[in-house]
Amino acid sequence: MTHQDLASLQEQFSVEGASWRAGAGGPLLAVKTEQCEALVSVYGAHVVAWTPTPPTGSAPRPALFCSPRTLWGGGKAIRGGIPVCWPWFGARANDPRPDGKASPAHGFARTRPWFVEDVGVADNGRVEVVFLLVSDDDTLALWPHAFEARLRVSLGATLSVALEITNVDDAPFFMEGALHSYLTVGDVGAVRVLGLEGTRFFDKVTGLTSSSSREPLTFAGETDRVYVGTRQAVVVEDPVLGRTIRVEKTGSQATVVWNPWLEKATTMTDLGGDAWRSFVCVEAAAVDPAKPGMIELSPGAVHTLSTKISVQAARSLD
Repeated sequence: MTHQDLASLQEQFSVEGASWRAGAGGPLLAVKTEQCEALVSVYGAHVVAWTPTPPTGSAPRPALFCSPRTLWGGGKAIRGGIPVCWPWFGARANDPRPDGKASPAHGFARTRPWFVEDVGVADNGRVEVVFLLVSDDDTLALWPHAFEARLRVSLGATLSVALEITNVDDAPFFMEGALHSYLTVGDVGAVRVLGLEGTRFFDKVTGLTSSSSREPLTFAGETDRVYVGTRQAVVVEDPVLGRTIRVEKTGSQATVVWNPWLEKATTMTDLGGDAWRSFVCVEAAAVDPAKPGMIELSPGAVHTLSTKISVQAARSLD
């Protein structure tokens, strides 16, 4: 696929309220409209930042967290924003270890440059971006299937991200994935997550499967859970920042909730310090720990995994 440098992106894909600039990991689309400010990178088709415009008189606060220590490019994923995990999630099941090396965690989509297919402004003032990733010799060496992946991003008062996968191979393939949303919070130890009460989950910290209580989820240590059979929206209540963040989804059969907490965070060179306190990941996921590669996609078939994130002041909720 033709390489797109910064100059060509500026010439072809700059629109009112959105323009391209140089970034450490590759070109970044900087968005500034009446509805929001945002940054989107061609590296990983990665929504790095999104700050919706608050009501008059309120200070703008980022809705997405991005680590100040993140490593940009060089085969490393951006630590924050919304990484695209595909075509597998976490460690690869039954890893064939191509070239004798472990397959990259969370697949290869988040550490490859994507092709910018379109940037536009909708009638409602939202900036819309479409990225394209297609199979090539490098991806086929890791995962031997022909595909087209499109990431459609819609940036406004709410944020929508949709990962659309098309099987262009001549045989079915199996896949899984997640939109790994890092949500900014005032203090993860003070937040509550609503919408997963009484839901069965696999705990990746303990390796056990159990059901959650009837109370909202709170955090007191490392948390890494896959809530299975969930399609409902999840709400993060944040008393420190005085707001809630709502995460909706489609094409998803699981919700992943993650925070590394102190001990694990200190081992992560692209996080470190107290940054772990400032986020919680609530992810739309197409995964099932009991069935790796849970989605079978026939030749010509399309699967779309999407998420929509919105922010409300806490006082506006009952």
